[in-house]
Amino acid sequence: MYNGKKVLVTGGTGMIGVQLVKQLLEAGAIVRVASLDDPSRIGKEVEFMRGNLMEWDFCKTITQGMDYVFHLAGIKGSVGIGNKKAASFLVPHLLMNTLMMEAARQSEVERYLFTSSIAVYNPVEVFVEDEAWEGSPHPTDKYAAWAKRMGELQAEAYKVEYGWDKIAIVRPANVYGPYDNFDPKTGMVVPALIGRVVGGENPLVVWGDGSTIRDFIYSEDCAQGMMLALEKGANCTPVNLGSGQRTSIKDVVEAVKSGFDKPPEILWDTEKPSGQPIRLMDMTRAKEMLGFTPKNSIQEGVKKTIEWYLSNTDLAEKRYNVFYKNKFIE
Repeated sequence: MYNGKKVLVTGGTGMIGVQLVKQLLEAGAIVRVASLDDPSRIGKEVEFMRGNLMEWDFCKTITQGMDYVFHLAGIKGSVGIGNKKAASFLVPHLLMNTLMMEAARQSEVERYLFTSSIAVYNPVEVFVEDEAWEGSPHPTDKYAAWAKRMGELQAEAYKVEYGWDKIAIVRPANVYGPYDNFDPKTGMVVPALIGRVVGGENPLVVWGDGSTIRDFIYSEDCAQGMMLALEKGANCTPVNLGSGQRTSIKDVVEAVKSGFDKPPEILWDTEKPSGQPIRLMDMTRAKEMLGFTPKNSIQEGVKKTIEWYLSNTDLAEKRYNVFYKNKFIE
């Protein structure tokens, strides 16, 4: 399906994007990447276009002549930042998602993938795709979550009015891997823990008691799921991309510890909140519709991530961090 096709990946220099670009090239695609990152994060065999996806003219330019579009670009950060910088999460997502999908429609792109999020779900333990709209997102996720929900609704509206039903909607779980944001101040749990260990923090203080259950997926597996979604699920039907495995924060911490020769002592701060006790994805649709099953366990994925980071610290830092560039963090 991808051989010889012209494919645009927004955010193609990011954690999932790099893996997706690699797999697209292996499948014979002609790849264009749009990003604000340093182009050294991708190979020279890719066409790189730097620009702002909140600008209509740029979105229209990059989508012209493309057969397929994978829209991955977005703002990713910890819960604390997501609440404090509410407008900075909500507005860019709304603009990027709306402009990119409209530009792709006007450019007559054949197939389009919209990257939604696990955050769109209301606070239940197991996330089933068709139940997402039965309540509001968790308060800690609401700004980014509502923006992602609007992207899904936009796809549905295009199907209703224009008959463009070749849009895949994926809801990734907690994704981690090489090229992630390892900054302890702004990164998500896995890369932030790795960054703190590399930075010499000992004891390593972790909020809660480690019992919180989350669903994690390695970036390489997520990229594979996205390619399958565009091929087999481009019908405006949301699909979860996770592991479906119950992984506790304690499991994550132990996986991080095992990746270092001299791991730090762990200090659990039980006075701090742990968040929603369980957030797990139902993977039935992904298995039945896409034939998708992730290959990497949390132990394998974290080990690969640590090995990459220790060998590519300089490359990891060549990352457009919106929280610093826009002075969200001093």
